[in-house]
Amino acid sequence: MIGGCCSRAAGPEQRQGVHEMAEKIAALRTPEERFADLPGFPFAPHYIDGLPGYDALRVHYVDERTTAAGGRTVLCLHGQPTWCYLYRKMIPVFSAAGHRVVAPDLFGFGRSDKPVEDAVYTFGFHRGMLMRFIEALDLKRVTLVVQDWGGLLGLTLPMEYPDRIDRLIVMNTGLGVGRSPGPGFDAWEAFVAQNPDFDVARLMMRSVPSLTAAEAAAYAAPYPDARYRAGARRFPALVPVTPEMEGAEVSQRAARFLREQWQGQCFMAIGMQDPVLGPAVMHALSQTIRGCSSPLELANAGHFVQEWGAEVAERALAYFTEAAGPGARQ
Repeated sequence: MIGGCCSRAAGPEQRQGVHEMAEKIAALRTPEERFADLPGFPFAPHYIDGLPGYDALRVHYVDERTTAAGGRTVLCLHGQPTWCYLYRKMIPVFSAAGHRVVAPDLFGFGRSDKPVEDAVYTFGFHRGMLMRFIEALDLKRVTLVVQDWGGLLGLTLPMEYPDRIDRLIVMNTGLGVGRSPGPGFDAWEAFVAQNPDFDVARLMMRSVPSLTAAEAAAYAAPYPDARYRAGARRFPALVPVTPEMEGAEVSQRAARFLREQWQGQCFMAIGMQDPVLGPAVMHALSQTIRGCSSPLELANAGHFVQEWGAEVAERALAYFTEAAGPGARQ
């Protein structure tokens, strides 16, 4: 591991229940009331449907900006079992700096639709959605922010869009090149296999003890019951840990691109207390990404580095400004 679409602000929600999609994909849509009064998350929801290949499924995303034009686009990708709520501490920093901030929820997570069959979720299913999303919103001058599965998927995108993505902010993640990242991941995969309907709020509080009960509950808001958690329970088994697994070959190509052809800038931050994708994995990844910064090591942070995200965002913006030089377009 080392067009034809429409975007709109949130409207009336369909009620809880299974919806038979036009492509024969049965999916759930979390009731909107589950997302009322989330602490630290005042961002309006936006939706897009009609993505090519995903015609009947709806994607949710946050889209924040303080100016009508100018600045860059910061694209923030979450992992398991989180959703764009994870970026609530970073979004205001990027927005205040004059950038547009876009944070989608993957299918199966957050406010996005949730196919109920585990088998729907594959590496290619998720990666394809992200590619169609970038194209539909025509995102340019992108700073890609990744962690966990946000990186497993997201770090394979710069080679597809070298004219769109030219900056990276990388937090505890990896590339699924066909081998396990280590015993910490193996233990996590085994835990989810044995506890497929694990308590999301409890997991988050154990991982980030500083969370309030309301914040932990916000992470669990998308999942009223086990039927909504297919995406979350499926992810560990999708990590390409052997060469023949889906995603391994594209991840190997991505690693070669990042090592040999990447021309952009990269800022890295490491949560040093992460037992799954911690310092060893991240320092190896830093050597894979051409021109990667010396990592910012956060001594008290664990896997969910975005909980320390204000500092990471501020340090990353300062790094990019210094690297670009005086008078450079930001």
